[in-house]
Amino acid sequence: MSDVETRLRAAVTGADQLVDAPAAHLAAAGGKRLRPLLTLLTAELAGGVNEEVLTAAVAVELTHLATLYHDDVMDSAPMRRGAPAAHEVWGNSVAILTGDLLFARASQMVARLGADAVRVHAETFERLCLGQLHETLGPGDGEEAVGHYIRVLADKTGSLIAAAARYGATFSGAGAEVADTLTRYGEKVGVAFQLADDVIDLSADAATTGKTPGTDLREGVDTMPVLLLRRRAAEGTLDAAGLALLDRLGRDLGSDEALSAIVADLRGHDVVAEARDLAAAWAQDAVAELDPLPAGEVKDALGAFAGLLVDRLA
Repeated sequence: MSDVETRLRAAVTGADQLVDAPAAHLAAAGGKRLRPLLTLLTAELAGGVNEEVLTAAVAVELTHLATLYHDDVMDSAPMRRGAPAAHEVWGNSVAILTGDLLFARASQMVARLGADAVRVHAETFERLCLGQLHETLGPGDGEEAVGHYIRVLADKTGSLIAAAARYGATFSGAGAEVADTLTRYGEKVGVAFQLADDVIDLSADAATTGKTPGTDLREGVDTMPVLLLRRRAAEGTLDAAGLALLDRLGRDLGSDEALSAIVADLRGHDVVAEARDLAAAWAQDAVAELDPLPAGEVKDALGAFAGLLVDRLA
């Protein structure tokens, strides 16, 4: 991971002094680096970490960073990783173009890995865009909102984590069958991860997460707890407290006081526990995908990796 970090810092600089500052902004702010970690871990199922594995690990993190620049513009998010979002410092246009620049650099790296890696990267990029589009446009006519949201999470988050897991297996020589297994595992882990984030967004403070709690609520984006409220309301099973929450969600949440108040009340409703249970179920399903893999430290670590996504909700 130290080698990945060094290569990542090099990848976000080197254009010119003017561009380097926004390009390095989010990488310098830190982050969990889950995607490159997963690439390195899955490589241990076969030949271990090599030059191609390291290149793939950096490329997936660069791609992830690029999506964050775009997401923060679309969500008007003021903070990311405990620092001002790039668009708050340099404006929307610079933030969007910086995201594009990082996508381009990730693509250059993947191109060195061969045609199959380029195909996986292109398909993942397409799913990232489709996930954002489906989130923006909302469910289609007759489409159930919770199922639509899971599809969005699979595209926006699961697809890139799946690619990260796949690359480690592919470039360490683990074979196509193992790569397919890890792709399925990675996608389900990604959904579990984002469902867990939906809960953390309501239950943690900005100092812990590096993001303003309830940002999605302010922007009118329904995360899983709110979708569960709406589903209960449609079924006629929502309690009075939940109905009051839905009424308040339809009002102006522009002030920090109004946003903090509704976040506090929503975190006290049992739909948050239901969303937590759903995250745990997806993590368990991800671990079940690992059954075909040989027993050993790597399989155990992959299982623990999925479990930690839910354990952080405690």
